[in-house]
Amino acid sequence: MKSNNCKKEDLLLYAVTDRYWLNGRTLTQVVKESLDGGVTFVQLREKDLDDETFLQEAKELQALCKEYKVPFVINDNVDIAVAMDADGVHVGQSDMEAGDVRAKLGPDKIIGVSAQTVEQALLAQERGADYLGVGAVFPTGSKDDADDVSHETLKAICEAVDIPVVAIGGIKMSNVCELKGTGIDGIAVISAIYAQENIPEATKSLKKATEEAVY
Repeated sequence: MKSNNCKKEDLLLYAVTDRYWLNGRTLTQVVKESLDGGVTFVQLREKDLDDETFLQEAKELQALCKEYKVPFVINDNVDIAVAMDADGVHVGQSDMEAGDVRAKLGPDKIIGVSAQTVEQALLAQERGADYLGVGAVFPTGSKDDADDVSHETLKAICEAVDIPVVAIGGIKMSNVCELKGTGIDGIAVISAIYAQENIPEATKSLKKATEEAVY
């Protein structure tokens, strides 16, 4: 079933935060730079912060994304997303299988779900996902447990579901063109934006290359 919670065009260039690349800057600073460059969606991904610090940081980023009219979601932490009234969450298969994510968040919030097979994709759609994050589509160093997803599987997932699909994992300026023809609606990246010296410029170039691969 198609949802109206998130528009395909919002998912074109999806930035996932990572404090590893901050080099003395704040997360808010680097996210602002990526928004200036044209990022269309932001996910806050924090694995090691305590809830209080996480919530504070999330609120700052939420206010920033609102200024730019860009959707802002939280990775995994449904309770924090509810507490701060974020635009939504991105969860893994096991989190979504609990089935209560939608009940906790309410009908008008965005739920993104990671998927690696057509079966997982269809199940996530059935359980109320608004979009899918599929990958890793290229080898990646940022997630230890990310299995590779072939471009054939990626294409099969895009054909099987009615909801938008975002490719994730190891995507960079030099290989984004290889995703052309798979049917994706956008890409999700970390280091291709946040590890770059000039974040606004890198974002702008990557967005242009993604448009060519998607449209």
